[in-house]
Amino acid sequence: MALKFEKTAYLRSAASAGDFLRDSLPQIAFAGRSNVGKSSVINTLAGRKNLAYVGASPGKTSQINYFTVDGKAYLVDLPGYGYAKVSKAERERWGLLMESYLHDEAGLITLGVLIVDARHRPSADDVTMHTWFRETGCREIVVANKADKLKPRETDAAMALIRETLGMAPDEVLLPFSAEKGTGRGQLAVLLDESC
Repeated sequence: MALKFEKTAYLRSAASAGDFLRDSLPQIAFAGRSNVGKSSVINTLAGRKNLAYVGASPGKTSQINYFTVDGKAYLVDLPGYGYAKVSKAERERWGLLMESYLHDEAGLITLGVLIVDARHRPSADDVTMHTWFRETGCREIVVANKADKLKPRETDAAMALIRETLGMAPDEVLLPFSAEKGTGRGQLAVLLDESC
């Protein structure tokens, strides 16, 4: 498809299932903890600093945000989970919104991108999100962000721990990434393009 990620632009936000886009374009859904750098990964992919909101405090993505890529696909930024200092009611609303999107009968997701922290074992919420992506039947890429914070000798063990915790098969994609340094950007762009 040759997606031009530099031609990525914010399109709209969805606060309820009635706002979901249901056209024929591929939807690449990004999920991750509130403090994992999900918006930064999207910004790095697009080559823009302020496309997706990056806040000083985690948990600023409270709706499902759609970005159009070159008019050919959507990047879908899901609300972060697990860390945000928001009310229980608000967390529950986010959870219901994400569940509605992930389990929509139209099968909206073409590809799931689960972003985890390369430095730590994936959380129980990460495992749940990984399971949800699997249950949709869509392909999934796991992006290990903040890989630049690891020493080179630590990387293999960190990637092995992520694979083990998520129960990933050897052929499932786990990509070391650094939104700060841009490491892995080209590989991620190719993988996303191939999936559409």
